[in-house]
Amino acid sequence: MDYAAARQNMIEGQIRPNRVTDEELLAALASVPRELFVPEALRSLAYCDEDIPIGNGRFVMEPMVLAQLLQMAAIQPGDTLLDVGCGTGYSSALAARLANTVVAVESDKALASRAADLFAELSIGNVTVVEGPLEEGCPKQGPYQVIVLQGAVEFVPPAILQQLAEGGRLVAVVLHDGVGRATLMKRTHGVTSGRIIFDAAVARLPGFSRQPGFIF
Repeated sequence: MDYAAARQNMIEGQIRPNRVTDEELLAALASVPRELFVPEALRSLAYCDEDIPIGNGRFVMEPMVLAQLLQMAAIQPGDTLLDVGCGTGYSSALAARLANTVVAVESDKALASRAADLFAELSIGNVTVVEGPLEEGCPKQGPYQVIVLQGAVEFVPPAILQQLAEGGRLVAVVLHDGVGRATLMKRTHGVTSGRIIFDAAVARLPGFSRQPGFIF
């Protein structure tokens, strides 16, 4: 399979038509080989517009939604970015071409190891993989100018919001009555506020479900 041609077709057929216009982001999408970040048996599907399963109930987010989220985040060259739920590292590899430093948090040991191996293989030196609970983020390396959550969540925990720097941006697909809404949150004067940008249906990220309340 001609993966380079498939990558370009993804950009022209899925990414640009959905109003992704940031040239640095488009260049990153053109340069990162998504096929390496999915199981070998599924590489023929690497550039389809869908979530790709990578094992243990986890997925690589579909390219169109991921690209839109990264564009929403307005990543700057000097930014430090927290990538929550990096999986095998595709999103972090893209972000590494846009930000100064990427901290990639992954709770699954095998996925974290695979991500680290791929960063070494691709000579991506500005990503640090941290293994730990996704919902805790990585406070010791914060605060972050950008935080990205790699899957649908019922809520964004305060512990992660607290890691957002002043003027920072957090992007996530937040579920409202079961419907995913791509949401941009900003921290201004110590207060974090958010607004919905578009609807998005992506796989859930574990660890971000609300606990059911007691019924008396």
